[in-house]
Amino acid sequence: MSDSSISARPRTALRSGRFGAAALSALLLVGCAVNETAAEPGPLQGVLVGAGSSAQSIAQEVWVSEFQTANGGVRIDYDPVGSGAGREQFIEGGVDFAGSDAALSEDDLEREFAGCAPGSKALDLPVYVAPLVLIFNIDGVERLNLDPDAIAGIFSGRIERWNDPALAALNPDVELPDEIVTAVHRSDPSGTTKNFTDYLHANSPEIWPDEAADEFPYGGEAAQGNSGVVNSVTTGRNTIGYVDASRADDLPVAALQVGDEFVEYSAEAAARVLDESPLAERPNEHDLVVEVDRTSTADGVYPLVLVSYAIACEEYPDERTAELVRAYLSYVASREGQLEVSDLAGSAPLSEEFSAEVLEAVAAIR
Repeated sequence: MSDSSISARPRTALRSGRFGAAALSALLLVGCAVNETAAEPGPLQGVLVGAGSSAQSIAQEVWVSEFQTANGGVRIDYDPVGSGAGREQFIEGGVDFAGSDAALSEDDLEREFAGCAPGSKALDLPVYVAPLVLIFNIDGVERLNLDPDAIAGIFSGRIERWNDPALAALNPDVELPDEIVTAVHRSDPSGTTKNFTDYLHANSPEIWPDEAADEFPYGGEAAQGNSGVVNSVTTGRNTIGYVDASRADDLPVAALQVGDEFVEYSAEAAARVLDESPLAERPNEHDLVVEVDRTSTADGVYPLVLVSYAIACEEYPDERTAELVRAYLSYVASREGQLEVSDLAGSAPLSEEFSAEVLEAVAAIR
């Protein structure tokens, strides 16, 4: 599969939104209803266990609820322990599939996958695309413009106070306080951190020389998972942190400088950056890893985007598990599953063409 054929694929979003408290309450009620009045058992029977990305947690709640409603004989448990932990559990055979905000590395692919059939490797399947956002809680400040250098300076500790000249120049109409910056990062190995640090290294390598990594490379305040970062920013003072957009709640979100404009996040803007992003060359044609163009300055693009994956075996030791994984991930990657999550979590649904390619890869699981 050539890069030229990949980059020509349209990758657009149809809807956007934010997963608020009302939607979460509704989803929880749906989950209760599923447990109390599950559908009659169908041909699919069994249990699937997954773990990983906390950015995917809301999406997984939606997907699991809808899939179990349609398949009363199936139970799916997903633990949002973080991408790094999820990948490790999958490699060690502790779960049937993983959610990860970073694809398996070449070193990962060299390891033995204990839960897969002997000799089988794994597939990365991009199923969840969303903006990453910078939420903040700054005294007297309701809007904030940031460029990559400023973000790199804040999270590396070079910018220590909110009224720093670099920040003031980006926000001439905002009275920034003479207060210490508290930058909150993930304490756990995280694909969200890897996407965030990849953006900083690509756009501001002099200030952020560190390459993308699951582990945050600098000091500052640390918190577990997306929910921990949200809590630390919310309860702290003069704080800022990076999270998946679906977890932003009602906190204000910074606009990012892209070219000469400051761009607000949206599902559409997140999807637009994928239009220019090819797939990486991988040994298996069904291992679909997106090389996100972090430096794009195209009109309307929001480059701080997270592409999150479902990771599954190429081959499972038994057909029943393979059948359940195929069925569940087929729903996840389907137009229906993508639009359901987009409505509730503000993610960018896969285009019909890209969804078809993911579905083809899922069908190859055996």
